[in-house]
Amino acid sequence: MGLLELCEEYFNTTNLYEVLQISETATEKEVKKAYHKLSLKVHPDRVKDDEKLIATEKFKVLGGVHAILSDKNKREVYDTTKSVDEDEYNVMKDKDWTVYWRLLFKKITEEDIKAYEKEYIGSEEEKNDLKNAYLAGKGDMDYIVDQVQFARSEHEPRLRGILTEMIEQGDIPAYKIFTHEPAKKRQRRHAKENREAKEAEELINTLGLKSGENSLELMIKQKQEARMKRMDSLIDDLAAKYGGKSKGTKRKASSKTESTAKNKRKK
Repeated sequence: MGLLELCEEYFNTTNLYEVLQISETATEKEVKKAYHKLSLKVHPDRVKDDEKLIATEKFKVLGGVHAILSDKNKREVYDTTKSVDEDEYNVMKDKDWTVYWRLLFKKITEEDIKAYEKEYIGSEEEKNDLKNAYLAGKGDMDYIVDQVQFARSEHEPRLRGILTEMIEQGDIPAYKIFTHEPAKKRQRRHAKENREAKEAEELINTLGLKSGENSLELMIKQKQEARMKRMDSLIDDLAAKYGGKSKGTKRKASSKTESTAKNKRKK
């Protein structure tokens, strides 16, 4: 089967842009980010054994799609003809797409996360994420802090201030659960955060981990998949910012719990 046929089989479309869920005007950076986000979901090393076969095939197809849309000449041909050189794809489809993926996305270290946090906090991106989380969660701060990157308890007064200003300006509705949040609800949220931070610290001590990329990778491997997925958006942005063609092993998304614990430790 050719690439377009495989796209139809696994992603229900022959449109390469629709496979990556991007527009035809997407930049090279947006193409790479979209590929990274989707490939993480079907990476052979990230799925359950009973899902590995199909996931591997999807992973291969995504690699082929990215190889075309990230190449200026191949992309121009596809944009013009809406077809791909199937003979060329048949030659490259047997390549090791895991190696291809590793060359595109380098390891993410604690230093990268800290640098990104410094850049993210107070940015327009944070405000947009905050607004979207507020609307999706209908003002529930439990939901908001679970969705917005680095939204720890010490940041809540600042985040509330941003949202309150949006409410006053008429950008978002005033949900009662936000404007009159019960004190006990807030206390439970903070207690949960502290408990998770403590658990993360205990895990670090149990594993004898130290700061640095290796400790981050080892700790990530110990966390549950649900928490790993919670930080996919963070890893997407980090990959786009720091990713390059430097060799490295795969790294998985860490949870906000890990980020919380690590930011509480001294450098």
